[in-house]
Amino acid sequence: MVLSRQLFLSKRLVVEDKVFDGGILVNSYGVIERVLERKEVSRLLDESGENIKVVDGGDLALIAGIVDSHVHINEPGRTAWEGFQTATKAAAAGGITTIIDMPLNSIPPTTSLENLKIKATAAKGNVFVDVGFWGGVIPQNHDSLQDLVEAGVVGFKCFLCPSGVDEFPHVELQDLQKAFACLEGTGSVLAFHAEIDCAYDQGHKEKMRKKDLEEYHTFLESRPASMELEAFNLIKKFVKKHNVRVHIVHVSSAEIIPLLHALRRARSENNGFWRNGITAETCHHYLTFSAEQIPKGHSEFKCAPPIRDKNNQEKLWDFLLEDKIDLIVSDHSPCTPDLKCNKNLMEAWGGISSVQFGLSLFWTAAEARGLDLTSISKYLSSGPAHLCSIQHKKGAIKPGLDADLVFFDPEAEFVITTDIIRHKNKLTPYLNMKLKGVVKETYLRGQLIYRDGNVIGQPIGELLLKES
Repeated sequence: MVLSRQLFLSKRLVVEDKVFDGGILVNSYGVIERVLERKEVSRLLDESGENIKVVDGGDLALIAGIVDSHVHINEPGRTAWEGFQTATKAAAAGGITTIIDMPLNSIPPTTSLENLKIKATAAKGNVFVDVGFWGGVIPQNHDSLQDLVEAGVVGFKCFLCPSGVDEFPHVELQDLQKAFACLEGTGSVLAFHAEIDCAYDQGHKEKMRKKDLEEYHTFLESRPASMELEAFNLIKKFVKKHNVRVHIVHVSSAEIIPLLHALRRARSENNGFWRNGITAETCHHYLTFSAEQIPKGHSEFKCAPPIRDKNNQEKLWDFLLEDKIDLIVSDHSPCTPDLKCNKNLMEAWGGISSVQFGLSLFWTAAEARGLDLTSISKYLSSGPAHLCSIQHKKGAIKPGLDADLVFFDPEAEFVITTDIIRHKNKLTPYLNMKLKGVVKETYLRGQLIYRDGNVIGQPIGELLLKES
């Protein structure tokens, strides 16, 4: 769509390394043309002989659109859990302009070119923000990986333990050997759900069965930090043998971070990969909650890996501030109430719904810890864009990138209530929480898609595929 040239103004324009009074000139195709200081804005308006539409946010912060690289949309196949329209409406309301769909829990999963085409057909014309796709690595699908790379998936995800759905089985050693061999030289990334089941003896299993299954600590004990450590040790062996980018999704145990940082520093720096091709994310729920806060029988807090104790949470924040964690995502993983509303935490579905609120969740905690607005761009926009190799189009306010922009009120507060939640299933551990930071307007390639509680217009999102 061809627009008139636009000039977005803010007294708090947030770029990667500073906040200043200025503007963003956007061309007629929704691409950033120039980033201007206020004095340059005045000169441009005085000297320009053409009609430029001015969008003045005043004191509102103007930030790059958020990129959430870990979202389970579940369509097709499990559309009672979530869908493209509901997920992307929620994203727009939360200042997210790009989401990357995980290869499960849709049916079929994104494990072959044909399955990707089925998913893309379901998405096309139904997305309010731009959507990219992860491919999946499962046993015996290594012959499909190159086709998926060429089709434009951002990378691949695999599980080192059961995923929870039959159509996406976890991989074994021989599967990983084939996957790494196929991905060598492609520049693609292999992302890991990094938990490996520990070999408990029979006595421990009997002891677990006798515990109160509604208590959160019973579930927490069933997925100890040693599962993440075991997985890291396996990944490390492959990193030493292959020049393939690796990424660990939803790191819960802070013990992993210094080990991963050391592995990154030890790897050759001549590979040309962002962050040396060894990266990790954590999630809003790990930075917001601790195990001590979780009441008995409240399955809305259940996820895998689990939310751990307060000491672990503080260490995650410390490592984030030390620049050892690369990005923060939602891991939005909803399901229907019949699967989630079970006080037996060993049986309830594991997944937290939150895609709409990630920006405000992060800002509430980050601002309280002394971070400024540039931290939003670093961890919620630029980091995910680099992981997904879309930094040439998304994730920052720079000339040549899409004008995905958000007017954000960092001082305003709101309470999460069911009536404002736009994703399909409303159960979330964040219900009734007061958060700081309100999204006022969201723009996708210069076009307004959300304003003050309302999604605007028809779905104009694009699919980030080479043939969509």
